[in-house]
Parts: sequence; structure tokens; C-alpha cells
Amino acid sequence: MYWLATCRPRTVLTLIDRGAHDIRIPKDKHMVELDGIAPAIAQALSKRGYSELTPVQKAVLGPELEGRDALVSAQTGSGKTVAFGLALASTLLDGKDRFGQAGAPLALAVAPTRELALQVKRELEWLYELTGATVASCVGGMDMRSERRALDRGAHIVVGTPGRLCDHIRRSGLDMSRLKAVVLDEADEMLDLGFREDLEFILEAAPAERRTLMFSATVPRSIANLAKSYQRDAVRISTQAEQKQHLDIEYRALTVAPSDRENAIINVLRFYEAKNALVFCSTRAAVNHLTARFNNRGFSVVAMSGELSQNERTHALQAMRDGRARVCIATDVAARGIDLPGLELVVHADLPTNPETLLHRSGRTGRAGRKGVSALIVPNSARRKAERLLRDANINADWARPPSADEVSRRDDERVLADPALTDPVTPDEADFIRELLEKHGAEQVAAAFLRQARAGRSAPEDLMDTPSYTPSGDRGDRPDRGEPRAPRGDFGDSAWFSLSAGRKQNVEPRWLIPMLCRIGKITKQEIGAIKMQTEETYVEIAREWVDRFVEAIGPKRALEKGITVTQLDGAPDLSGPRGGFAGKKPYPAKNDWKGEGKPKRKFEGKPDFAGADNRSAEKTDSKPWTKKAGKPGFDKPKFDKPKFDKPKFDKPGTEGAKRKPHKNKAN
Repeated sequence: MYWLATCRPRTVLTLIDRGAHDIRIPKDKHMVELDGIAPAIAQALSKRGYSELTPVQKAVLGPELEGRDALVSAQTGSGKTVAFGLALASTLLDGKDRFGQAGAPLALAVAPTRELALQVKRELEWLYELTGATVASCVGGMDMRSERRALDRGAHIVVGTPGRLCDHIRRSGLDMSRLKAVVLDEADEMLDLGFREDLEFILEAAPAERRTLMFSATVPRSIANLAKSYQRDAVRISTQAEQKQHLDIEYRALTVAPSDRENAIINVLRFYEAKNALVFCSTRAAVNHLTARFNNRGFSVVAMSGELSQNERTHALQAMRDGRARVCIATDVAARGIDLPGLELVVHADLPTNPETLLHRSGRTGRAGRKGVSALIVPNSARRKAERLLRDANINADWARPPSADEVSRRDDERVLADPALTDPVTPDEADFIRELLEKHGAEQVAAAFLRQARAGRSAPEDLMDTPSYTPSGDRGDRPDRGEPRAPRGDFGDSAWFSLSAGRKQNVEPRWLIPMLCRIGKITKQEIGAIKMQTEETYVEIAREWVDRFVEAIGPKRALEKGITVTQLDGAPDLSGPRGGFAGKKPYPAKNDWKGEGKPKRKFEGKPDFAGADNRSAEKTDSKPWTKKAGKPGFDKPKFDKPKFDKPKFDKPGTEGAKRKPHKNKAN
């Protein structure tokens, strides 16, 4: 059967509704080949705008997969949800065009997270809409009583998370007796999250003659072992696209100073001005921090993490889909299966922990043939970790610096020049008022007003520190590689000295002083030379070419944190004279220089004269020397008689003549 997707759809839909199974269109038209698909599902695909099936969707329709188990792997964003919906159709419909009355479920789809389960439900609802299918969900965080009532009313397909499905099965709320197929979506993620026991319980509760379909982006050994245990002669399907880098995603590794990480994210968001952007953090605390920071900067932002309720997470995703929010800051809970239409940018604020997480995070963009950008924010200290991640994931990324403030401003100007409002023809209704505007304000003032209006509401870009551009080969420009020894501090070069109004008395320590100087002074630790701590102040050496930037960054008040003020010195500090010590202690005097009070150093006129065979002093000749024992070197130890003590004798208590009283219990 051939379906024409772009020419007179009403006519073709009418033919399908009347039972037409072989519609032929001239070859020069835009066609989609849908052999083997039920007419109602073919119609749903057409309404959804499908002009061509993806490789994994075509693979599951092959004749070798008819009625058999399958282990399917394909790159993220390749349409796996629609693929297993198409694979289930022949088993569930069994040659019919529509489902009968709903009762016990015929198919069960298991997903690792609540968001993914609800998304799978939405996908299956539109795909099976014209077949009369009823799709129910059982996910954690939702009202279990409402789910139980929906199951009692009957459903053809049930979608849920492992834990909630196990609860319904144990409470006899989910009837598995008529089940024909079980689908495990993102199976590797479910095993990583510790759902193995729940999955085994669900599969063992299902009928033995069911179909088992496993879909995942990767197939590690744990998935292969699970498939071997619960599948029968499964067909292994792996699309060619899985073996190579996702060509619709542009990977960029942006190296920054650690203190500039958040500023770099702001510039990346401003540079691309994506319709939707997803920023990944490693912890919930980081999500809350960035959400507050970006809200203050004027971004329309929502947060999504495990600490939010299901209702809050659902509203956050809906705000992204509706356009009410443009930036979503999330933990890895959003890294799997979440499909946000129009998502153009993924930013890794924190580097992922493994290559699989990197692929799944990045896979939220570049879906269904659309282009996307995946930007990794790489602090200088984490460059090698980022290289390992990219290498293990078989990804070739472009290494560069984040967009600077000037680059963001130029990109804004390009967007203003490309605004369609500047090229649309002037309508007669607008002509009179345009002439009035030009006569009253002039062309230059009108253009300035248009420019201000275009820039209004946009967050100002951030100035970033000038850092060397790192490359995967380890080339860091004019700086030595990590494997080379660092130059001694004596070769620091031309520099200037600054005095800080805190010293040892204020518990100044380099471990917190250096990061504070780098953060507030907009420099890196490579630009900091010697640090000389005194009792009441601390001297810091700064590279000469960074002095102006440092002074400008700390501001006219010359103040740091904790009440510390900074003063620039005319030259190197004078550290000669007595050594500085802790507060309240006197300075150490010079060697052999005891003036005033104090105990003088002992002086000896010469060596004392020791005499005698026993090597004792001649002055102590009145003491009796020890004698040597013949045949044995050394001296015998003096012998002392041990004192003899008579043990006191006590008669037994209770006998005649007892000398002590019997023991009494304190409690008595």
C-alpha cells in the first residue's frame, strides 16, 4: 500500500476509511511506503506528519520479526517509542482494524521514569487513536486509587514504572492473564536504577507465551543476560545509525576558568537563543542554585529534579512545550526519553559521569531529523576527564572558548538585521503613519527605537576571563603541558605587589585566599605569584599584564570578602628586620645576641677530665666502682635485695577470731 502524504489528504483518508488497502500514487509524488501497517495506524502517522519512517521503525516491520521476541538498539531520538507501537500492532489487533471492548490489558509497556512513562502513553494514544484503544498509566507519584479504578474499567495497553506496576500486581489490581506482549523501554536505564528485581517479578507474572520486546539505546552485558533469561529466540536489531556519531547533533567542548562556569552558561544561552534549551546539573542543589541565578538574570526558566513532586515536574515540562519557559535546568532524571519538541540546545553545566549519560543527555536534541547543539562546559581542571568521556562515547567535539560578550552582541545584531519585520512590504494602512513618524522623529531616532525594542528583555552577556584554548591533543598554547615541570616562582616575571589587610592573626590561609582572589579579581591562579603572610597583613604578587584587570574587577572600594581591603604597593614589600610571628609573641632575637633579660648561653672552658677505669668523673672518686665479670664484657647490674612483705592473714568470716567483718551488700 502506498500513501500520499502531501496531496489531497481528505480524499485518501476517505478511501482508507472505506477499506482501501492498495492506493497507488504516481512515482514523482512525495510518498511514504507503509506496507504491513494497519490502515488506522497509517492514517494516524499521516495526520502526525510522518513522511518517512526512521530506520528502526522500518526494521521492526520486517517479516522476520512477526510474532517473535526482539532486542532492539538504536541511537536516542530515532523514534523507538513509535517503533515498538508499530511492532505491537499486529500482535494486539490480530488482523482487525479496531479493538473490541476493553478488559484485562493485552500489552504492558515498562519505562524507568514517570516522565518517560507518561510520554510513552501520549505517543501510544495518538498512534492507536483510530483503533479505539484505551491506554492507562500506572506511575509512581500519582493517585493509586484512580489508577485502580481505570484498570477496573478496562484497558488495552498499560504503561507504567516498575515499582508501581509491582504494587498493582501484588494487590491483584492488574490482571496479567490476557497479556500478549511486554515492552521494556530504556531497559539499560532501569537496570542502572536498580529495578532488576521488579522487572523479573513483572516478567515472571506475565504469561509464558507472551512476546517480549526490549528497546534501548545501548545493549550492555546486563541487558544481554536479562534478554537471554526472559526472551525466546529473540531477534537482534541494531540500526547502522547506532554505530556512528549522531550527525544531527553538533558537539562543542567549551573550556572555561572554574570561576567563570556560570557566566559561560549564560553566554551560551544568549549566543544561541534557542527556542528550548536544557541545562543538566549533577545535583539537586546545583539545579536550585542555577534556577535562582537565571531567574534573576531574566531567563524564563523551570527546574526539574527528583525532589519535585510529579505534579511540579509535569507542569515544568508542559511549560517548555507551551513556550512559557525556554530553559529547563534538570538533573539526569530528564536525560532519558524526554521529548521536548523544538529542543535545540543541551548544555552540560556539570560533566556527566559516564559516556552513556553523555549520549542520553545529548540525545534530547537532534531528534527526528532536527538539528541540535550539545555544549559541554569544561573547567580547565577537568579537561582530561572530558577528553576521556568524548573518546569513550566515540564523539568528535569541537574544542573552543565560550562565546565572549562581544560575540554575543554581534550575534544579537545579526538577528536584528535578519528580522522579517525589516523585509516585509509596507502596507497601505501603515504608510501614512510611517511618514508621520519619520517627519516627527527622523529616520535615525526611529531606527534607534526599533533597536532598543529588539534588545529589551534580553539578559546582558558576561565578560569572561582570557584562558588558553585547550585542544584534545593537550596543546595549551604558550603554557607548558601538565607533564612538564612547572617553572620556579623565581621566574615569575614582571609583577606588582598588593597588600591585603589580613594576616596570620586573622587566620589567613592560601587554600581559601587564592580562590577568593581568582573569583573576585577575575584572574586564575597562574597569574598569582608569591604570597607573603605577616602578622597583620598579607602581600600578594600579581602578574603585571593582569594588574589593570585585577584592579578593575575588585572595584573602587578595593574590598574583598570578610572585610579584607586591598592596597597596591609601589614596589616589592620590605620584609627585612625581625621575623613576624603570631600576635602577642615577641620577635626572635638574633643568634648569640642576648641583650637584656634572659638566660645566657652556657660556655665551657674546655673538656672535663675524666679519670678512672670505670670512666667516671675524677671528682666522684668517693663512690664505689662496679666490677667487671670475668669472661663477659660489660658491667654487672647492681643487685638489690627485694623487700619482703608479710601478707596479712585473715581468718575466714564467721569463724572464731575473725579480724574483719563480712562484706555487706550496698543495696541493703
